[in-house]
Amino acid sequence: MSRIGKKPIKIPEDVKIKYQDNTVEIVGKNGKMSKTIHSDINIEIKEGFLYVLNPKKTGKMRAMHGLYRSLLANMVIGVSVGFERILEINGIGYKAEVHGDTIVFNLGFSHPINFKLQESITAKVEKNLLKLFGNDKEKLGLTAALIRDLRPPEPYKGKGIKYIEEHIKRKAGKTGTK
Repeated sequence: MSRIGKKPIKIPEDVKIKYQDNTVEIVGKNGKMSKTIHSDINIEIKEGFLYVLNPKKTGKMRAMHGLYRSLLANMVIGVSVGFERILEINGIGYKAEVHGDTIVFNLGFSHPINFKLQESITAKVEKNLLKLFGNDKEKLGLTAALIRDLRPPEPYKGKGIKYIEEHIKRKAGKTGTK
């Protein structure tokens, strides 16, 4: 049995869960999410907890047991609290502005870059910090990774877009002597 998969998921009071025909639908104050799960994985809801059950003990099903438990736990957190990802923009003249569902970046190129946000993702800019919010952890992480790829941080001056918790190992530049 998966160690992750056997942990129960606490269901907050404002979250409603519906399970039928291998589809789980979770509704909360931050929206609604649904996921189709494998037919060999069962779900049981009792006493304010969600249990993910795995009747088959094969290696593949043990892995899927933990996977679906993690996905469902992220869905519960997403519809009740939500997720946040913070990116830092470093460099002279590098900036970002939010216009509706589009972020306009000036990253040292000859043109501005328009980045369209996925649905259910919102953004806010404070000085050189770009804060992304959303209820789907997978979409939020993908959006943050795509934004970081617009101008990855370079190791010499540290210019570029990086995650706030990311540490860039700096390199020494050329000295000019032999």
